[in-house]
Amino acid sequence: MIAGVALALLLVRTHHVTVFTVLVFCALIPSVILHEVSHGVVALAFGDDTARRAGRLTLNPARHIDPFGTVLLPVILALSGAGVFGWAKPVPVNPSRLRHPRNQNVAVALVGPAVNVVLAVVFALAYRVAIPAADKFTPAGFFLPITAQPTWVEFVFAAGYVNVILAAFNLIPLPPLDGSAVVERLLPARLLPAYYRIRPFTIFLPLVVVLVFPGVLNRIFDPALNWWSRLLG
Repeated sequence: MIAGVALALLLVRTHHVTVFTVLVFCALIPSVILHEVSHGVVALAFGDDTARRAGRLTLNPARHIDPFGTVLLPVILALSGAGVFGWAKPVPVNPSRLRHPRNQNVAVALVGPAVNVVLAVVFALAYRVAIPAADKFTPAGFFLPITAQPTWVEFVFAAGYVNVILAAFNLIPLPPLDGSAVVERLLPARLLPAYYRIRPFTIFLPLVVVLVFPGVLNRIFDPALNWWSRLLG
């Protein structure tokens, strides 16, 4: 974790990435951690204490960081100019321990994106209400502001932006993303055994879809970002 942050700061000093990109990176880590912890908290409320027994109901980053998804991938993406994206280690949930597995598993899955939506709204309203008009900016492209602004202003914007992207991406109805829980709930019970057999092999399915259909993310993110931009005022 410390090495990843140090590398990001070094890249800024050598002008490989901007300060704004590092702020996105810094906003990404707590956002994905809150996303994951929320899964475990709701699962616990519904009777599954797997996450608690695994010590994952904590905001301590060390318990959630995935070396590749939380540190290396965001840095690599920043270097490539593709923006910043990543994930934390999934919080373990055992649906069979839920009191009403088929229905409650949907709530457990969707609470993660819901947390990101709430955070996106909070940061958007903070940006709209607390930041003077002279300090506001319009984003150019995915991550670069048109003009340099106070760092705290850029962080508020970056944090909201990150949470919009996380919510929209995780709601894609493809396993293993959270939106797939809705598809799973709609499947007839007779098809579930076959679905459960193939689900472990779908971990890279969203990546494959993005690579085969490179414009698909814009169709998903643009409506979400347009909604968020209206909140920004």
